[in-house]
Amino acid sequence: MPRRLSKKEQRKWARLQLAIPVFIRAHDGNGKESLEFATAINIGAGGALVAVRRSLPESAVVSVEIPSAPLGSTHGLKTSARIMLAKAVWVAHTDEHHLLGLKFARPLNTDTEAISSKHLRKVRAPV
Repeated sequence: MPRRLSKKEQRKWARLQLAIPVFIRAHDGNGKESLEFATAINIGAGGALVAVRRSLPESAVVSVEIPSAPLGSTHGLKTSARIMLAKAVWVAHTDEHHLLGLKFARPLNTDTEAISSKHLRKVRAPV
């Protein structure tokens, strides 16, 4: 009988422990849209842990938007994901918040060369 993998062992990508402000957009059973300012507690290429005030059901489909200035592909920067579609795969309730374990519809780009090398300045350590 195979042992069950823990949540951490099931993850394909490491999570960054960062508090990032996000907007969570969802629709209720009647199709009414809700928008909430929330906090991503950690985030990885495959998903995020988000604290929200409004309870959402497990399997809720939401969009996660990181509020930021839109950066285009100018000056050697590749475009960044600002709005990600996700599904709640688990929900936990605390006294003040609801925690959503979200799985992104598509993993975030993990390209290590987000900035082309010709646009990076070489930094030299002082001698």
